[in-house]
Amino acid sequence: MGSRDEDRFARLVHEHSSAVGSYLRRRLYPLTTSDLDDLVEETLIVVWRRLDSVPDDAELPWMLGVARNVLRNARRSKNRRSNVEATLTPPENAASAEDSVVADTSVRGALAGLNDDEREIVLLHAWDGLDTHALGVYFSISTNAAAVRLSRAQSRFRELLSTTEVH
Repeated sequence: MGSRDEDRFARLVHEHSSAVGSYLRRRLYPLTTSDLDDLVEETLIVVWRRLDSVPDDAELPWMLGVARNVLRNARRSKNRRSNVEATLTPPENAASAEDSVVADTSVRGALAGLNDDEREIVLLHAWDGLDTHALGVYFSISTNAAAVRLSRAQSRFRELLSTTEVH
C-alpha cells in the first residue's frame, strides 16, 4: 500500500474512530469496557486490510458494519470461553469462592444447600448488586422471570439458613 492509502486510512481513523468507539461502547454488553480498545483496534485493522473496499460515499456506515461484526465475533468468543469455563469444576478439596469469602458457617451451610442456579442468582443479587432487570439480561430471561427465580431462591436460602443456624 502506498502513501495515498496511508493518508486515506489516517483520515478515516481521524474522522471516524471516535464514532466507531461510541458505537461499540453503547453495544458492549456483555463484554466489559476493558475490551473496548481492543474492539476498536480490531475494527481499524480490518479497515486497513480492506481499505479498497471502503466506499467513498459511505465510509462511516461501512466501518460501523465492520465494528458490528468484530463485536459479534468477540461475543461469540466470550460465550465459548464462558461455556468451557462452566464445565470446569474445581478439585474436590478446593474451597469454593463462597467458602473462602463467607465466614459465617450458617450462611455457608445455607449457600451449600442451594442448587447451582439458586446460589448463582442469590450471589449475583447480593454480592454483585444485580437487580431483576440485570438478572434477566444475565440469564437471558424476562425481568419477571428473573424476579420469580430470585424470590424463590431467596426463600429457599432463608429456609435453609433458619435450619442451619447455630443456636
